[in-house]
Amino acid sequence: MRIVSMVSGFTEALFEIGAGDQVVGVSKYCSRYVKDLKAEVVGDYIFVDKRKLRNLNPDLILLTSGIQERLSEELKKEGFPVFVLPLPRSINGIWENIISLGGLTGKLKEAKEMVYHHQEKLWHLGSLRKKQHQSVYVELWLGKHVRTIGGLTFIDDIIYFSGGKNIFSSRCESYIEPDLEVVEIIKPEFGIFFHEPDFPVDVEELLKTRNWNWFKKVIKMNIERGKNIIHDGPSVIETIAWLSNQLC
Repeated sequence: MRIVSMVSGFTEALFEIGAGDQVVGVSKYCSRYVKDLKAEVVGDYIFVDKRKLRNLNPDLILLTSGIQERLSEELKKEGFPVFVLPLPRSINGIWENIISLGGLTGKLKEAKEMVYHHQEKLWHLGSLRKKQHQSVYVELWLGKHVRTIGGLTFIDDIIYFSGGKNIFSSRCESYIEPDLEVVEIIKPEFGIFFHEPDFPVDVEELLKTRNWNWFKKVIKMNIERGKNIIHDGPSVIETIAWLSNQLC
């Protein structure tokens, strides 16, 4: 009944399935996707204030795999009730996590209905897109280290259902260091660039330094709901709808 969610996608899903009143603690990023969020902020993606956490006396602390694994192990050793859901490797992983959240909170029916509704939207968007996919290069600035994506991430699916084709989709990896020489050889039609506000990137200047002038269009994505390509909450459907309009 007392949930701390350290993953913004989980927090968004909890509120959409009607379990928002059970959320007592969140990360500082969750308010981006839940309007007028009142739950107490107890940390960010990899750090948590344990004093605040104890004061909240949660029944359940939600974390994800990947970069949060160290935090989850640390909290487990101190006796906190941690539950880890997997970082999605496909858009189906997002749906699975939402259904799991429904099961954990007694909102399984609501979670499944939401997933079915979002899937119907997804298939509708797919029927509207062009049959020929546009080649896309994705660059993520997650702090100081640049990454692109292989085929084992939900972001690859976002690109596909938006009408694009990730140039590294055949790589059996998730987040990888981009080979800029390969990108130059392929010369993809579209470039998608994402960065966090704490680590701003001047995309135009970056492209000048690389002498990359072949893109049909450069698409800048940010943390705004419906424009955040790394966000794995229910609003991924909004992101796909927005991006499909850019890949024209």
